[in-house]
Amino acid sequence: MDRRAVQERFGILGDSPALRHALDRVRQVAAVDITVLLEGESGVGKELFATAIHGLSPRRHKRFVVVNCGAIPEGLIEAELFGAEKGAYTGSVERRAGYFEEADGGTLFLDEIGEMPLQAQVRLLRVLETGQFSRVGSSTVQSADVRIVGATNKDLGEEVRAGRFREDLYYRLAVFPIALPPLRDRAGDVEAIVRHRLAQI
Repeated sequence: MDRRAVQERFGILGDSPALRHALDRVRQVAAVDITVLLEGESGVGKELFATAIHGLSPRRHKRFVVVNCGAIPEGLIEAELFGAEKGAYTGSVERRAGYFEEADGGTLFLDEIGEMPLQAQVRLLRVLETGQFSRVGSSTVQSADVRIVGATNKDLGEEVRAGRFREDLYYRLAVFPIALPPLRDRAGDVEAIVRHRLAQI
């Protein structure tokens, strides 16, 4: 699928060199089953690009599961990602599947991954290395075939140096980084975006 067709299909507007470069990176990696890290400020369209990666991949007929890591309370993030057994924590009244189980065979989009607590980072690293995990409160090992697309508005390299993000996890996530440009760096795209919004109105 050419760049223009990708933009029309996934609603990505603009024709600036920086945007074209990012789209070419998406087209290059979509069919290759590796981890992708989308880097850019809030509002640059990271979820749109993640959707495009999934939609152009061999996994496109399976689930695309979106997780906002910054919106999950620290004490619950492991249960949300990996599931939990009944009684594993206060308020856990039944067994529940986690996002990894829900996304089995598909793509798991971990937005704001730079907000993930260090303890959860350890468990995520293990899943990326082995494909295996356990629900909170269980010793049973499960497997999930999941492609990870991460996204961050932080400089994860700086977060590693500051001790807030694991270096080994960073390198696991940044196998194929894609930098998404802010609108101020692609002023020529403003007109196309305004025309599209006006047409919607």
